[in-house]
Amino acid sequence: MSALVSLPARLPGWRGRLYRWLAEIAPQPHVYGEHDCALFASGAIRAMHGVDPAENWRGRYTTLAGGLRLLRRDGFQSHVDVLARLGRPVTPALAQIGDFAVVDTPEMPALGIVTGSQLQLLRLDGLASLPLILPGNGGCVAREVWRT
Repeated sequence: MSALVSLPARLPGWRGRLYRWLAEIAPQPHVYGEHDCALFASGAIRAMHGVDPAENWRGRYTTLAGGLRLLRRDGFQSHVDVLARLGRPVTPALAQIGDFAVVDTPEMPALGIVTGSQLQLLRLDGLASLPLILPGNGGCVAREVWRT
């Protein structure tokens, strides 16, 4: 099992660090093992906390199945399970900047980052900005929110 089960406090200036990192990675396409939603979330954690929970997994897989295999070897069921061990659940209606959102997609749950009223989510062609609350629906796009 991965040794990292807790994170240090967020760094001074973590918001600026998070937004700079988001701007830097925005045009990068989705690539398993290099820039996928699990590594996207880990990159945000690195920007805010200064540690990379996915350090041992980066570059070691090229498919979704390969990534899940590595996670399971280390005692995690999925990338969402890693986040659940690093953060604490928050009611989606109380989501704040820097929180992580679990969004259901046809393939599997994706991890996004709350940036105010928007949610940053990695798609196949790069970063997408979605409203956190869907107009007319009254509901949060995220089914779970975690704070680190």
